[in-house]
Amino acid sequence: MSFSNSYLPLGSAFYQTIRPEPVKDPKLFLWNDRLSAELELPNKLDLSRENRARLFSGNDLLPGLESIALAYAGHQFGSFVPQLGDGRAHLLGETMDRLGEIKDIQLKGSGKTSFSRSGDGRCALGPAIREFIMSEAMHALGVPSSRSLAVVTTGEKVYRETPQPGAVVTRVASSHLRVGSFEYFAARENLEALERLANYAISRHYPEIEESGPERYLLLLEKVIQRQIALITEWLRVGFIHGVMNTDNTAISGETIDYGPCAMLGIYHPETVFSSIDQLGRYSFGNQPTIAQWNMARFAETLLPLIDSDQQRAIDTASSCIADFSSQFQQSYLQMMADKLGLNKASTQDEKLILDLLNHMEQQQFDYTTTFDRLTNSLSSESDEQTNIEELSDWYSQWRQRLENQPDTTGEIQERMRRANPLVIPRNHHMENVIRTCIESGEADAAEEFIEVLSSPYAKTDKTWLFQDAPEDADEGYQTFCGT
Repeated sequence: MSFSNSYLPLGSAFYQTIRPEPVKDPKLFLWNDRLSAELELPNKLDLSRENRARLFSGNDLLPGLESIALAYAGHQFGSFVPQLGDGRAHLLGETMDRLGEIKDIQLKGSGKTSFSRSGDGRCALGPAIREFIMSEAMHALGVPSSRSLAVVTTGEKVYRETPQPGAVVTRVASSHLRVGSFEYFAARENLEALERLANYAISRHYPEIEESGPERYLLLLEKVIQRQIALITEWLRVGFIHGVMNTDNTAISGETIDYGPCAMLGIYHPETVFSSIDQLGRYSFGNQPTIAQWNMARFAETLLPLIDSDQQRAIDTASSCIADFSSQFQQSYLQMMADKLGLNKASTQDEKLILDLLNHMEQQQFDYTTTFDRLTNSLSSESDEQTNIEELSDWYSQWRQRLENQPDTTGEIQERMRRANPLVIPRNHHMENVIRTCIESGEADAAEEFIEVLSSPYAKTDKTWLFQDAPEDADEGYQTFCGT
């Protein structure tokens, strides 16, 4: 079959079977041709514009499937909520892409479920456009991420601070299993369901440990920790701030999901926060590694009865894994920063060079992306970028001396740096301008142009310069919102 749903055999405790709420007048607004081709949808579906609008608004279902809303819990800003779940999302099913990997297809903004609490189950057009652009930009940047297939307008209004046009966005992900999925059953002390969920997660994401016997649950913890370390390292490489790193937004697959109050770092400062709901800076740019470790500790707690029947042995074993997070992350982060600076192999001596640069950038309010782009360009003999980084004169000399002590050619160093340092990112002011233009015009042209440039973030195109500039106001007072 072209589509299936491997969640269904898990049992009704894991989800609610429910259809999306039909919308008044579905119109296709954004469509991802690249992703559609990767999923081989032209061979599986009637992709006429009208049919895409019906399917990806939820008015029609994928052939042969019934949609579900997944159950999960979560720690939100450190406080545990025992039941959250898909309050405005419907998992349509899954399909295999052309690489043989299984991908979930989920609608967001598709109506109420039993998990909606007081929500209306809908999504405004602005947040739908943001998720589409951000997820595709992150994918192009090389950051593990969910993808966006479609945005469909509904012909209806949703009511937030003001009435806004409604939309449904289609998310494609390796799965929608979260740390909160495990917390849901752990909180209910439902060991049978917890074991079933863990076995499903292993089969789906880590089949290489499936035959490891009782050790597989400890190995699952280790694998998820490794993926989280890799993910957060990539976030810091490109200057991404998630904004709401709750455990229900922490995917077992190691992908970035839930692009709500996310933003991009401009001027470097580790305490940067743009989310309107993060009043204490819990999820600031520089705090993301610490929160990832905290989230992994919550994941470890759910697995304790599976790791060992002796509770104290289970705690000791899992605690050792969590304690190792910091050193593993530091090693990953050091190598990532070394790549950004063109160093072929990071050493402990390079830590001071890296820290000194970041301190300079913070003190002198340097733009994160621009600084590394200029450093990359400065290695070209014909470049004038050296004159633009005079404030780094002492540090710059030390860096160039460090580069001369390795055997790589200048071209090899610059190539390594370019792979790590994008020319263009989805900057906050451009994101807001594009969303506003799309809503005011009712057309997707501005978003499509932005997405096309962001699809090649490491190569200069004819239109790269249109979206490369830093904001004149340095993002002062900028805030992002959840959109629910």
